[in-house]
Amino acid sequence: MTERLSGAVRRVLCRDCLNDHDGDVTEPRRCPACGSPRLLRHPERDALSLAHIDCDAFYAAIEKRDDPSLLDKPVIIGGGRRGVVSTACYIARTYGVRSAMPMFKALKACPEAVVVKPDMAKYVAVGRQVRLLMQELTPLVEPISIDEAFLDLSGTQLLHHASPAITLARFARRIETEIGISVSIGLSYAKFLAKVASDMDKPRGFSVIGRAEAVAFLAAKPVGLIPGIGQASAAKLAAAGFRLIGDLREAPVENLFRLAGRDGPRLKNLANGIDPRRVTPDRETKSVSSETTLDVDLARFEELEPVLWRLCEKTSKRLKHQELAGRTITLKLKTADFHSITRASRLPEPTQLAARLFAAGRELLRRECTGARYRLIGIGASDLAPPEDADHGDLADVATPRLKAMEGALDSLRARFGDAAIGKGLSLRLPRRSEGAATSRNPPEAEDPDA
Repeated sequence: MTERLSGAVRRVLCRDCLNDHDGDVTEPRRCPACGSPRLLRHPERDALSLAHIDCDAFYAAIEKRDDPSLLDKPVIIGGGRRGVVSTACYIARTYGVRSAMPMFKALKACPEAVVVKPDMAKYVAVGRQVRLLMQELTPLVEPISIDEAFLDLSGTQLLHHASPAITLARFARRIETEIGISVSIGLSYAKFLAKVASDMDKPRGFSVIGRAEAVAFLAAKPVGLIPGIGQASAAKLAAAGFRLIGDLREAPVENLFRLAGRDGPRLKNLANGIDPRRVTPDRETKSVSSETTLDVDLARFEELEPVLWRLCEKTSKRLKHQELAGRTITLKLKTADFHSITRASRLPEPTQLAARLFAAGRELLRRECTGARYRLIGIGASDLAPPEDADHGDLADVATPRLKAMEGALDSLRARFGDAAIGKGLSLRLPRRSEGAATSRNPPEAEDPDA
């Protein structure tokens, strides 16, 4: 069950029954205890401690867990024909359905798919359960999204009486037993490689990339595998002769700097398996936003304005809940042909107020309403600050303190009687039905792709 490498016996772990033992290449490729083929063998298995854990088809897995009739069916989590795919189960993926794909394309590829509207409250609750179990393994947990995180298990051998690899295998089985979903795990010595490894054998995967093999492993992979390299950047690098990660290894840094700016040295380091980033548990929130896909494409400012207001209210509520304020306000639009547009405005001081978010976003929106039709709109706040730095106003701005007092009173009423108890008249104004317009009721979180 283990292979001999340079005279050393390699241990093999069964990921189903957790039987860990020595073996020999002449032994069967199945666990001698339970017969499972899900064996973990690697010469550096017990020397590595940096992991990336990713829940498999997270939203869809939760829906299948809660409705067994969906188990053998292709399931798509999304917000109707005008939305995008948040998650596709692995059965649906065999038809070519992918996260972030427009829903109409997904249903064309897989007409028999069962479409389930996202239930973000449920997904967040399950995500917290998974996160709590991660934190029982190590305090060094860096969340990346609702369903994935980096973990550093250095120094945990005495605590768990096992190497990080064995501890992670136990964790994966516990997630399946106690929560009813599955995870895939990547184990390495660097964040970049741990993330790559977790994607290698989905679902229910556990892959290892060690130091000895990292450079050779990466050499034949496309440059698009590197985080931050999108299609446009990959095409630019390919045009310059850098199609594979191995092509970057010996490239002069000045050449890469000309192509990728300050990102050039990072590309060269990653191509050589160098990634010094550490796992940071308190990953700082960079922005707070809300967005929605529209039921039909809208072009007129008067049609988009009430949608923007409702999104500003939602973003304001999130800022207040997270005790944050934002100075830079960003409007996001997506055209009918899926071209994304972002426009930003910087305020004199940070804000939490829906009215100030709206005032900035409204001016940005007005400039973009020149005839193009939009299928998505969003508003976000970044350049974040603590709430005590926000919304003071000054001698030239006496309106902001009044707005703050008014919104505080409205927030108190909503906390007591519900969000629908009181609202701005603008939020009730729907686009004219004679033009076939309506706004989506999909939660903005449904737009977030999930691995």
